[in-house]
Amino acid sequence: MQDEIVDSGAGRDDVEQFLTFVLSGENYGINILNIREIVERGNVTKVPMMPDFIAGVINLRGNVVPVVDLAQRFAKSSSMINKKSSIVILEIDDEDQKLEIGVTVDEVNEVLDISAGEIEPTPSFGTRIRTDFISGMGKVGEQLLLLLDIENVLSVKELSFVEAMKD
Repeated sequence: MQDEIVDSGAGRDDVEQFLTFVLSGENYGINILNIREIVERGNVTKVPMMPDFIAGVINLRGNVVPVVDLAQRFAKSSSMINKKSSIVILEIDDEDQKLEIGVTVDEVNEVLDISAGEIEPTPSFGTRIRTDFISGMGKVGEQLLLLLDIENVLSVKELSFVEAMKD
């Protein structure tokens, strides 16, 4: 049934695609429009005097990309690194430029099409992360998927504090 929505072209304007992933045993989704690529969790170089949620930096084809430990950003303990662990490279807007920032995830699942009618507003309680980090709750079958507002999770204003600490 989901394939009919994708293939028909009718009503596609209200269907969004989300990359789904697991983090600390919970399922999340990020709009694919924010995703640049997914890389294997490799060598992350720690940077001294950074907040705990900054895992470090990676060298991505000659570019230094900061990596945020998403579990710690959500005030949880760091995830255990395993062979399914990945870094999702995201592109976020900062005024007139685009910034690349990586986030660690335990396991990447799949890309799902979720229609606007299947997205509920963010609840004011009942989640273990800040509600401003959530753009909505996607109904996928019988389960709910926390859809992240990546612009708030990786708020340039909050992360600029990190940049200021480097200087």
